Amino acid sequence: MEGVAPAVSLLLPRASARSPVILAADSTRRSSAARGITRIPKLGSAVSTKRTVAAVRLLRIEKGKAFVDLLNETANDSGENEMGYVERTLGFSTRYLEDRDIRLVTVVVAGTVRWKRYLDYLIMSLCSEEKLFREMEPLLLQILRIGFFEILKLGVPAYAAVDENKSQCSTAQCLVVSVVDPKPGETIVDCCAAPGGKTLFMASRLLGQGKIWAVDVNKGRLRILKDAAKAHGLDDMITDIHADLRQFAKDTAAKYDKVLLDAPCSGLGVLSKRADLRWNRQFEDLEELTSLQDELLDSASMLVKPGGILIYSTCSIDPEENEKRITAFIQRHPEFVPQSVCGYVPTEFITDEGFYSSSPTKHSMDGAFAARLVRSVL
Repeated sequence: MEGVAPAVSLLLPRASARSPVILAADSTRRSSAARGITRIPKLGSAVSTKRTVAAVRLLRIEKGKAFVDLLNETANDSGENEMGYVERTLGFSTRYLEDRDIRLVTVVVAGTVRWKRYLDYLIMSLCSEEKLFREMEPLLLQILRIGFFEILKLGVPAYAAVDENKSQCSTAQCLVVSVVDPKPGETIVDCCAAPGGKTLFMASRLLGQGKIWAVDVNKGRLRILKDAAKAHGLDDMITDIHADLRQFAKDTAAKYDKVLLDAPCSGLGVLSKRADLRWNRQFEDLEELTSLQDELLDSASMLVKPGGILIYSTCSIDPEENEKRITAFIQRHPEFVPQSVCGYVPTEFITDEGFYSSSPTKHSMDGAFAARLVRSVL
């Protein structure tokens, strides 16, 4: 999933001694053409955490793991627990909500649940086909429901609801693209590519020279990528491929300069057929997810040419999905050697092992991870 506009002042977090900044999200990053390093401006509190909490709350309600009323649970420390759910689910740094914020979350969640059928009818009426609605990303669907409810029932201006809710769905991991370091003339495969934010960013850095193959198992989300590429004038550089990466890697003999695997993870991955794994952090689910990550890494490695580079990334801060997956991969594939991301991202994001890592608590931004692996020429 790849700035953030302030919403109505009532919905913005208030900074005070008793109410610290609740959420600091990614703001627009500008890349340095000279070194390929993305600058990180100072992050503010423009994104409404209340909508984030409401969206995650609605996800949990649909899974039968929560009830509508948040206010009745605060005495049992559920307010803190709710913030924990958001941080573990989305990778955002979250703290406490004020009483009025909790009340607003409760109103939005209760209203969205009450008017769910009507809201879904409106959302479905805007889809070109029913299948697009049925296969919609769970988080995106909740965000759209919240936006429609705010516009229709709370009187929030449409531009404010759209800007705010759209930005909540973005995971603009520009630093991951800096780790990839796309160069004009290169051939690149973006595995699990849809909806295509990083694909478009990489294509723009090729400066009209080179090619990107965008592979994803979700046909509906690939269509979004294709439409976005056309709108940005990048459709000639991007070829979308509807396929399971594991089968695609077996069927093609082609090798590429760089392969990016932005793997499905416990945060906002792109696992369309097992989306529940992103929201329910149960031990057995994590085991199944890391097993899938290993399979996808093995498949992605088959596409890298000798001397080429494999980039593994997630929007998770869990070592089980990050460093431990790299360690296990290298043991299975000694032909790949880790390469430090030094020179590709600012030093504050580089771990002792040479990986890229952003932390919600340390950097006040989305949590993410990326590693560069070079394939030997022999």
